Amino acid sequence: MAQSENSDGGPFDALTYQQDAAQRAVLFLDVMRQRAIQYEAHAAETSPNVLEYETELICDGRDLPRPTNYVLVRIKPGRDVEINSLKRPFVVVDPRAGHGPGIGGFKADSEIGVAMKAGHHCYFIGFLPNAVPGQTIEDIALCEAVFLEIVADRHPEAEGKPCVIGNCQAGWAIMMLAALRPELFGPIILAGSPLSYWAGVKGQNPMRYSGGLMGGSWLTAMTGDLGAGTFDGAWLVQNFENQNPANTLWSKQYNLYSKIDTEADRYLAFEKWWGGHITLNAEEMQFIVDELFIGNKLASGDIRTTHGTSVDLRNIRSPIVVFCSKGDNITPPQQALDWILDLYDSVDEIRAFGQTIVYTIHEGIGHLGIFVSAGVAKKEHDEFASNIDFIDILPPGLYEAVLEPVGEAIANPELVTGNWVMRCEPRTLEDIRALGGNDLETERSFAAAARVSEINLSLYRSFLQPFVKLMSNDYSARAMRNLHPLRIQYEMFGPRNPFMAWVEGAAKQVRENRKPVPAQNSFVAIQSSISQQIVSGLDAWRQAVERLSEQTFHAIYGSPGLQAAVGIDTTSVRPPRKAAKNLIHSDLISKRTQELRAEMSHGGLREALIRALLYVAMSHGTADERGFEAIRQVRQRQSSADRLPLPEFKALVRQQYMMLLIDEEAALAAIPALLPPDNASRQSAFEILAKVLEAPGIPAEDLAVRLSKVKELFGLSNEESKTPDEPPKAVATRGEDRSKSPSRPDRKRR
Repeated sequence: MAQSENSDGGPFDALTYQQDAAQRAVLFLDVMRQRAIQYEAHAAETSPNVLEYETELICDGRDLPRPTNYVLVRIKPGRDVEINSLKRPFVVVDPRAGHGPGIGGFKADSEIGVAMKAGHHCYFIGFLPNAVPGQTIEDIALCEAVFLEIVADRHPEAEGKPCVIGNCQAGWAIMMLAALRPELFGPIILAGSPLSYWAGVKGQNPMRYSGGLMGGSWLTAMTGDLGAGTFDGAWLVQNFENQNPANTLWSKQYNLYSKIDTEADRYLAFEKWWGGHITLNAEEMQFIVDELFIGNKLASGDIRTTHGTSVDLRNIRSPIVVFCSKGDNITPPQQALDWILDLYDSVDEIRAFGQTIVYTIHEGIGHLGIFVSAGVAKKEHDEFASNIDFIDILPPGLYEAVLEPVGEAIANPELVTGNWVMRCEPRTLEDIRALGGNDLETERSFAAAARVSEINLSLYRSFLQPFVKLMSNDYSARAMRNLHPLRIQYEMFGPRNPFMAWVEGAAKQVRENRKPVPAQNSFVAIQSSISQQIVSGLDAWRQAVERLSEQTFHAIYGSPGLQAAVGIDTTSVRPPRKAAKNLIHSDLISKRTQELRAEMSHGGLREALIRALLYVAMSHGTADERGFEAIRQVRQRQSSADRLPLPEFKALVRQQYMMLLIDEEAALAAIPALLPPDNASRQSAFEILAKVLEAPGIPAEDLAVRLSKVKELFGLSNEESKTPDEPPKAVATRGEDRSKSPSRPDRKRR
């Protein structure tokens, strides 16, 4: 034993390690056996999913006039969950990108879990393993529109339209629907969702080059034809696997092997979802690749429905919350955010469209961690769910959600709902550009790749497709799916493999006589070192392949000769994917501006109070959840007859905010005419205003100047006011002076 404790690499260390390694090998094989059995059982289910919750079927998409394989279910809350019927429902939409549904409710600490914890009814939009023959992406959008109508009708008492969470692929799908049917949506949360497919940073985001390096989407078409009209989702999963060969070929299995006594359950739970491969119609996959992955037509407004309606994301009227991560190699921040640059020329233009966009960027979590990480669920998703009404009433603009832990330095912690304080700080398009992105030459290269893809697809359809379809049938397609490498790896360890017959019995004996090696055993350190070297080697190989892929892509599609041959204008200074402007919108804005000018003197105390509140808050631009909580508490103390419903309150906030943007002096000058004549009512209103403004912390000096002006507009002197003497000392949260914060926008940026 002394030798083991000293770990000198002697015979005892070698013997105990050898015994442990053999036992771990047997247990590892047994987990592989269990995985294969689980895979077959999961595939045999009628509606396989990995939801942790009990559900109730509300609507089956197969019963609709244009049938799809999508379903709407209600999540049944547990006994310890208290649901508030006045809160808006949440609808979680899972991605149909090769895997089965349920990742949004994979465990208690999930998007569904935090939404119910916050008191919201929760629904889930999932799908069956096989597509309905003939269904299209447009059919799915129409189906989801019906689902949202049903959810809204089931909760007429709720304050606000349903909040919809779109995970990964589901994000662009619900954005398309929201552009066509904006009236159906409350706030939209996009978790790891790509919307700008060409975007990225050189040397960091190689997946975007894949379509061009394969010559375009003709391979997608051929795969669908070989599948007899069905595209195997396992190929999409394979693409994910290829992005990280170190994890795919080694780390995932080694982590299980090295921690076999504790890791099996977690591994099997994840593999149940990861191996739940589904299929798509060939037409669906072709649309996704042509219109999105290679064509990048969503943000530029070039996608049209069968009726000719353009899908313009600027039509969306609901707040859009974008959650992305720098550690996500599938959907990097540029692909999650650069659609904003494609659609808008400035923050003023975002405001002109009445749009509110809030984004937050995690520093390191991976793509799957955005959906399945308990830490993310307890922080970001929990804050979004708890403060969704706060986000819904934010004035139009571009914001970054900043989360700070609650601590002693936080003012008014009783107004915070969780362990984090959310504040939304104003940003400009320059902040998005600062994350990195494409230059004009790179944009032209991708545009050339899209043109080449169209040419190659036409050639394939003209010369090869008839022969491929002639050779394919349902039997050959089924055989090809069964022989896919990802499925074979499950079959290899399954019960039909006679060489696995001994494993179950051997594993039982090993568990009865299990003797784990001590952690200080020197051979364990050697094992770990070898593993690290393997990972480093695979990572180096991946990086070399990525560099070669990037250089090859730019060498081919960056060629001026090729670009000229496929019709790319190499003299234009306008990015080839910039969304077109609409003169009708400019006319509507002009008309609405005139209406708002005429309405500045209309209203009463409520309008005056909100206008004054916004005027003071605009001095630093940051919105804090504690200020909204103070407003909510004021609303709750009002009688139901006097209380303004949340949608009307939101509309009023936006109206008053736009008045201040149009003509601040005229909007302020009109406030005295909106106030009641008696001094007591004005004094009471001003006290409410001061309380709300002080909720995030005592106003800083720049706020105090504006607050003093509001006193004058309310006809109150310093002696009559019950607020602190002027000027109040600047006390900001966490001991920082907000008036000196670099994030505070100046007047020009506003």
